[in-house]
Amino acid sequence: MSLVNLLGGLRRLLRRRHVHIDNCVFRLHWLVTSSLLVAFSILVSARQYVGDPIECMPPTADFPMDVLNTYCWIHSTFTMPTALERRVGLDVPHPGIDNSGGGEGRRYTAYYQWVAFVLFLQAVLFYVPYYLWKNWEGGLLEVITMGMHVAIMEEKDRSHKKRVLTEYLHRHMRHHRLYALKYIFCEFLSFVNVVGQMFFMDKFLGGEFWKYGVDVVRFTLTDQEERRDPMIYVFPRMTKCVFHSFGSSGDVQRHDSLCILPLNVVNEKVYVFLWFWLVALLALTSVVFVGRLVILAVPKLRFQVLKSRSPLLNSDDLRTLARSADAGDAFLFYMLAQNLDPLV
Repeated sequence: MSLVNLLGGLRRLLRRRHVHIDNCVFRLHWLVTSSLLVAFSILVSARQYVGDPIECMPPTADFPMDVLNTYCWIHSTFTMPTALERRVGLDVPHPGIDNSGGGEGRRYTAYYQWVAFVLFLQAVLFYVPYYLWKNWEGGLLEVITMGMHVAIMEEKDRSHKKRVLTEYLHRHMRHHRLYALKYIFCEFLSFVNVVGQMFFMDKFLGGEFWKYGVDVVRFTLTDQEERRDPMIYVFPRMTKCVFHSFGSSGDVQRHDSLCILPLNVVNEKVYVFLWFWLVALLALTSVVFVGRLVILAVPKLRFQVLKSRSPLLNSDDLRTLARSADAGDAFLFYMLAQNLDPLV
């Protein structure tokens, strides 16, 4: 064995493990998803405030470009959905852009000003269920395990802590139903949060989020001559902006300007990823949540779960324990099993 492997094994042995008060699926919500959303928010913010989020073509060479860019950024730009079906380079200069002067049929794009803020808000909402559970849990697992999740411990200390843990469980048997219900509520809240956020993003993107991922997959599978890019429809890269000003004679002049939105190149990738991520997270959360309810409701299944988590314990002792414990106790046993060594 090399010295590197030896030191690596020793480091893993001495490493202090944290007490987990949730499961891996719950951590996908408050830890992984929240971190991803914060990272996306920072990415979009950097692209928005460091670079140029919008660049519009001035109608004349002496037209103040900064004024035009600021105006079009604040008042939003638009595309013509009917122009998306027309041939680029022949009928229209860019997807969604034509020379129509009327206001009918325009699809205004205003969300890009708020993407960074919305992503950060979503990250906070994904953390809320865990924040509630952490406060309701109150450090119970940390207290009753008393450091038994540490890899190295003197046998005298381990025996004492095992005795204290056993006394606690015996004294508080059938008193953990509310503890389990609070966790189940927070887990259900995570499920509701995913569904609610998907509805919110659909509203935020003008009713285009629910089918966004499906349309992107369909786009990649369609022949190049027949397909229409859904990402350009939802996140147009070239838009139009109408700016009015006074002319030299005092009359109101209309200026049509083409605007490039480089920020949407980032936005379209972010929301494609979020669509697939949230769909997978929703499916996984549904399976785990329903499975937990079934396990806690059926005593035989509770026994099988305890047996799989504690393979070194006698089956008769486990069966007796499962009969004397209610669903709340079974939930606490499961949480203890994922934090303690099977030898404990």
